[in-house]
Amino acid sequence: MPDKHFIIYKPYGFLSQFLSNDSKQQKKKFLGELHNFPEGIMAIGRLDEKSEGLLLLTTNGKISDYINSQKVDKQYYALVDGAITNEAIAQLKQGVEIGFNGKKYKTKPCDVYVLNEAPNLPTRSKKIRDARHGPTTWISVTLNEGKFRQVRKMTSAVGFPTLRLVRVRVGNIHINNMQVGDVKPVEVFF
Repeated sequence: MPDKHFIIYKPYGFLSQFLSNDSKQQKKKFLGELHNFPEGIMAIGRLDEKSEGLLLLTTNGKISDYINSQKVDKQYYALVDGAITNEAIAQLKQGVEIGFNGKKYKTKPCDVYVLNEAPNLPTRSKKIRDARHGPTTWISVTLNEGKFRQVRKMTSAVGFPTLRLVRVRVGNIHINNMQVGDVKPVEVFF
């Protein structure tokens, strides 16, 4: 049977996995609720429950391993709390120290810049605080590693916690005009 591949716009509040037998997760939302996926499907990388955006799915473990290896860039748009400073952007670009598996970890250098205007993204299902609570800034972060909650930990490390995180690109695959919950079968990723 040929491998199957999909790109999806993972909604906020969904886990990047399929139904679990774990009784603690019975009230959680899983990717299988979005589409009737084939047997053996797996997410390539993950987005945490509070993150949203582009997620690749495949039945081919070798493709998953390749994309998860540090060879493929992943781009995120992050709405951060506050008017981010040039100094904080410079720190993010150089790499910052975050906690990972109970140890300190310095992130690799990455591409970070301020977006001049808010990106055209679908409205999130859960309201984000508004400007009455102070300024916010949209930034773009492109990295080729993927530690647990890395972008969130990075922005917090420089004093600007992430309020909304959307993955918009993996390699040459862009989210483009996809809407929350969209599922698109594709022939191949790269």
